[in-house]
Amino acid sequence: MIKFFKNFSKDEDGAVTVDWVVLTAAVVGLGVAGVSTVSTGIGNLADDIQTGVEATAVTGVGS
Repeated sequence: MIKFFKNFSKDEDGAVTVDWVVLTAAVVGLGVAGVSTVSTGIGNLADDIQTGVEATAVTGVGS
C-alpha cells in the first residue's frame, strides 16, 4: 500500500490534464468577458439601424 502511494505521488500524468482544464477555463472566461463588454454597444447599434431603416421610405419602380 505504501508503494502505491509513493508511485501515485510521483506520477505526473494528471498534471497535464489539469493544465489544459485551467487553460480552457481561462479561454472561456475571456470569451464571456468579451461578449459582455460589447453586448451593450451591439444592442445600441441594432437600435440605431432599426430607427434608420424604419425612417427610410420604400418606393416601387415607376412610382
